[in-house]
Formats: sequence, C-alpha cells, structure tokens
Amino acid sequence: MKHSTNEQTRRGRGPARRIGQSLALVLPVVLVLSGTLAVTRVDWSGNPSSNSVLTASDASNGDTSARTAPQAPHDVLRDQLLTELQKKDPGIALTHLQQAVNDRPSLAKHCVSIARALGKAAVRVYGPTRAQSFARPVCDTSFATGVATAFG
Repeated sequence: MKHSTNEQTRRGRGPARRIGQSLALVLPVVLVLSGTLAVTRVDWSGNPSSNSVLTASDASNGDTSARTAPQAPHDVLRDQLLTELQKKDPGIALTHLQQAVNDRPSLAKHCVSIARALGKAAVRVYGPTRAQSFARPVCDTSFATGVATAFG
C-alpha cells in the first residue's frame, strides 16, 4: 500500500524555500548598505567636538559657518574649562570639572574626554612635568592620560 504524500513539499520546493532564497539574496545587500550608512555617520577625525556630518548639500554650499548649531552642554563646559586652564591653572579647571559632574550627573559620560583634553592642553601650556603635577583623581586619572598622550 502506497501512502499518498505530496512529493513537491517533500523535496522542499514549497513557499518556505522561496522565502528563504529571497532572504538569502536580499539580507546581505541590506546589511552592507546599512553598514555603509553607519560608517558614514561616524566621526573618524578623532575630534570629539565635531559631531556634525558633512552632506553633499553642505559641501556644495561652501559656507557652513553661517549655520552654526548650538553647542552641547559638555562642549560648552570643555571650552570654559580650557579657557580657565590657560588663564589660571589646571588644578582649578579640574576642580570645576568635578563640581560640574557632581551638579549635573548627565555630564559624567563626557568627563573622561574633557579631562583628557585638559591634560593635553596643560602640556601645551605648562610642559609635561609641571602639567603632571596638577593631576587629580577626577574621572579616573583621565587628566594624567591626556598629559601622557600629549607628551608621548
């Protein structure tokens, strides 16, 4: 006695196989395109303050300075502390950084980059030996790391 089975689905030629084949063709293309778009959105310059993405319309316009966006709070704080470092000394700037992070906990995620920037600026202003003397445990020794990278 022969069982009546559908030979077409047994060989895998049903709708599930067609869907699988379509996904196998389309999915890699989608992944490559989304990865390419993600890479174009990343700031590869290493400058944490430049968070804008240059588009084709910006490049063709030529004058991007006329449309300056307001700075983020951490960028404003970094600029203020760098100015204070040059006018006074890195110790005062580091104290104010710690106070700002204590007052506004949302700035804590930017503390490391700000402290490193202060360390690099301190080396330019005071030299590596004197800059290192201002190091404090603000943001896990990031100031000292900034001094070391600017010197080395």
